[in-house]
Amino acid sequence: MNSLLSIAFVYLFSAVVAVPISKRLGLGSVLGYLIAGIIIGPVLGLVGSETHEIQEVAEFGVVMMLFLVGMELEPATLWRLRNKLLGLGGLQILGTVAVMAGLGMAFGMPWQVAVAAGCVVASSSTAIVLQTLGEKGLLGCPGGQSAFSVLLFQDIAVIPMLALLPLDGLSSWLKTLIILGVVGGIVVGGHYLSRPVFRYIAESRLREVYTAFALMLVVGIAALMNLVGLSPALGAFLAGVVLADSEYRHALESTLDPFKGLLLGLFFITVGAGMNFGLLASEFFTILGMTVGVMVVKAAVLYALGKAFRLKRLD
Repeated sequence: MNSLLSIAFVYLFSAVVAVPISKRLGLGSVLGYLIAGIIIGPVLGLVGSETHEIQEVAEFGVVMMLFLVGMELEPATLWRLRNKLLGLGGLQILGTVAVMAGLGMAFGMPWQVAVAAGCVVASSSTAIVLQTLGEKGLLGCPGGQSAFSVLLFQDIAVIPMLALLPLDGLSSWLKTLIILGVVGGIVVGGHYLSRPVFRYIAESRLREVYTAFALMLVVGIAALMNLVGLSPALGAFLAGVVLADSEYRHALESTLDPFKGLLLGLFFITVGAGMNFGLLASEFFTILGMTVGVMVVKAAVLYALGKAFRLKRLD
């Protein structure tokens, strides 16, 4: 118990100190959390192997964030974003995979490995980008919606990518049916079952029961998506969109938002605390070259798409 309390104090203290300083310097909260993690982990060694276990719990902050973002977007709003979603998002994935796969094959990789590597680097960190856009108040502007469309398509693109891989020995078509069944179950269940269940819970007039149900809902969706090898955050986002027009939407937002903020900050701290500076030092130039290469390729692809879709510079 003493060890658990000490670890909790270290994490909370590092966040309370580092994040306000980072915000004051104009660096944003995400970088503040990462710096806090680096200080208590690789620098001071105040936390150790338990970081990975804590990160598994903290990842629910990302899931909750996507759930809350989904509740802000009604299906009609997503339909209005269809051109950016399919155009910008789809072409960004295809363009990045094509370029990275070509580079991989030029360096002697088998084409299967090169394409798989391209699929990996084509995606971005939804948690970092959405958190940064939200802090700067850019999610509602055209540029923010364009960025969100790209991020959302990246999460959706994981479905066909994973469908091409075997799942516990199952054939690809059977895995596809399982994935579609799970996604369909979330959408249909959320649409037809949410109101009577929420009404039943609300009749208890116990806020702690409502909080427990809200957490159970998000955790259950995440576990179901993880069971079939899909992104838990994508499942939470779909559920959020389904519940966007629910009369219980605002109650859900007010219940989950504090958990989201705390867990998301904890997630970024664990990322910083888990950094391997020994590997970074031994493979510095390789990692630097690959990082710069990926950034240049993705920036070039997105710049070309921005020009093609006539996005304004100030969006």
